[in-house]
Amino acid sequence: MTQIINTTNINEVDFITGRTGEYRAIVKCKAGFMVVVEDLGIQNKWSNGADWKRAIDVFRGFKKGALQTIQFRADGTEHWLTVFAKVGTKVKLMDEQMFRDMRIGDINQNWSNTNLYSQGQYSVVNGKTWDSKAFVYNNAA
Repeated sequence: MTQIINTTNINEVDFITGRTGEYRAIVKCKAGFMVVVEDLGIQNKWSNGADWKRAIDVFRGFKKGALQTIQFRADGTEHWLTVFAKVGTKVKLMDEQMFRDMRIGDINQNWSNTNLYSQGQYSVVNGKTWDSKAFVYNNAA
């Protein structure tokens, strides 16, 4: 397993690793209130199945400032677990899978006003480009 390097003090949880399931998002709509968005691929029974295969797919799927929370329900369970949570401009927790999947470009694109954005963090993981991983060490090419 790839080691996570997290200098941002964002709390890490490990609810997803090795499990499959569904994702849903809690987002702030233009009117200012929160709504739950479930995966359209599952809801519409699309032939390719779920649109959101990983939590990072949900993270990348919303406009700046809209996403507040990502929840995960593992196959065979009835309970939704929070795998990403944000309050204001502070990300409070993230699942280890998201830490491993997140790229610098994901943060710089829509999350540069949050505590995810950290040049110090990028330096520690040897992040040089937007395609570099943000929380896992990047070996020199």
